[in-house]
Amino acid sequence: MSSRRSRSRQSGVSRISDDQISDLVSKLQQLIPEVRSQRSDKVSPSKILQETCDYIRSLHKEVDDLSDRLSALLAATDSNSAEAAIIRSLLM
Repeated sequence: MSSRRSRSRQSGVSRISDDQISDLVSKLQQLIPEVRSQRSDKVSPSKILQETCDYIRSLHKEVDDLSDRLSALLAATDSNSAEAAIIRSLLM
């Protein structure tokens, strides 16, 4: 038995089963647009995990871009206007 496995059993950490992993990977596949339309038996779990990571990175980038746009819009408006208040509320 590997030392990692023995440590996890000693510390009382429950292991996730292969069926649970398969179920979670299947759920991820349903959420990720790039692999959603593909049949599950044709997409490897590693491909699904890679696409998930890529998708999360793209969402982070999109959030950053939108935040930058809102910040620029706020800088271009009168700080006491109703529009500025709305933009500030979106940034918080």
